[in-house]
Amino acid sequence: MSLTNEERQILVQRELEKAHEAYEDIEILKARGRWNGAANRLYYSVFHAVNALFINDGLEAGRHKTSHSLFSMHYVKTGLLPIDYGRLYNNLQRLREKSDYNCFFDVSEQDIIDGITIAADFIKAIEQLISEKK
Repeated sequence: MSLTNEERQILVQRELEKAHEAYEDIEILKARGRWNGAANRLYYSVFHAVNALFINDGLEAGRHKTSHSLFSMHYVKTGLLPIDYGRLYNNLQRLREKSDYNCFFDVSEQDIIDGITIAADFIKAIEQLISEKK
């Protein structure tokens, strides 16, 4: 995708806004005990942050699986981001898929609580990487 610097900055900012919006949705769902929905929003909060990073760096994923591979290859294996973030991203995708597509699976409150803080740190770390590359 060929973008001007201005277009790239707009897309990066929009993805980060979507990451924060999804993250804020978690509190609403948590207050209502909607753990499956919270799992979805938790995953998409980090997914949109990763998309912002990819756009900023000129990478294209296209699919969730490709996104995870590129994230690991370019950011985790290179040491730019901790391995825990790669694990979180993969675990949240699996959790979201199970809760979205398996009517017999329910996410627990603990699953969400365990991911909330690290997801916030994950998003902040990505924002930091983006700001360092400006």
